[in-house]
Amino acid sequence: MIDFNLDVLKIDPVQEVNRLSEFVVGQVNAFRKKGVIVGLSGGIDSACIAAVAVHALGKEKVVGLVLPESESNPVSSEYAIKHAQALGIEHRQIDITPTVDSIVKYEWRDEFLQKLIPEYKPGYKYNITLPTDLLERASFSFYRLQVQMPDGELKSKRLKHEELLTITSFANIKIRARMLHLYAEAERRSLLVAGTTNRTEFILGDFCKYGDGGTDIEPFTHLYKNQIYQISDYLEATQEIIDRKPSPDTFSLPVSDQEFFFRIAFDKLDYLLYAWEHEVPANETAKVLDLSEDAVGRAFNDFASKYRATAHLREVAKTLE
Repeated sequence: MIDFNLDVLKIDPVQEVNRLSEFVVGQVNAFRKKGVIVGLSGGIDSACIAAVAVHALGKEKVVGLVLPESESNPVSSEYAIKHAQALGIEHRQIDITPTVDSIVKYEWRDEFLQKLIPEYKPGYKYNITLPTDLLERASFSFYRLQVQMPDGELKSKRLKHEELLTITSFANIKIRARMLHLYAEAERRSLLVAGTTNRTEFILGDFCKYGDGGTDIEPFTHLYKNQIYQISDYLEATQEIIDRKPSPDTFSLPVSDQEFFFRIAFDKLDYLLYAWEHEVPANETAKVLDLSEDAVGRAFNDFASKYRATAHLREVAKTLE
């Protein structure tokens, strides 16, 4: 029986960083590579893996690529570069807008958005969101497209499933375009591509197959987001990144990970996910987290649904045996 309490996610960061470092060094040696390359997004996960890699290999064997496109939040590149400079690693920035546009034109995406919200015009900011009050009330998991008018007003529309798939497919092109650039650099220089997917994202499927999920090594899939922050604090990651609200940064209108995917604030999310994974009873979970049993039940059901729906992301391609 798991002793579920508010300390279950606490780790010894020194021990964990040493364990991660051994893994990174072992993989670099096993594949006879010269080091690792990391896509620096300005977020906590990529900042953390870059810091771990420097701890493991030394700054001379770590390369960072900053890969914005035309709709990225400018602060993402600013924070990413600041972190790379603090680590002392080689880094450069590549605008991936031409790569994205060569696959599916931004113009085509704009035409599609305009069909959904006629007031939309190229250059208007947009995102897609889910209800974020899963713990407060029962609600359907319907995505909404939001477009910001020049005066700041938000126009929104509930998306049909096919409409959602079209918009997310374009967003995923951006993520996969970054991986094209990472591997072009990695192969030229004999480097391993280090992934950034943490356990929270891995279990619930918040990653893009053959995008941020298509890497050589994934050191963080056993660590919840909460634990990534513990390691980042220990390794003294750039404070602006630690303080920043997690975001996918694939839409021109800012949206948090909670609004885009998880529906639950991070101060509760990892504890609930841990309880669900370890089959802690809902009543016990509710008591420890000061939630209602109904709220815990809704969270557990949402986790089960996401886990089932994204099972294919965690599998390698099926083969005929």
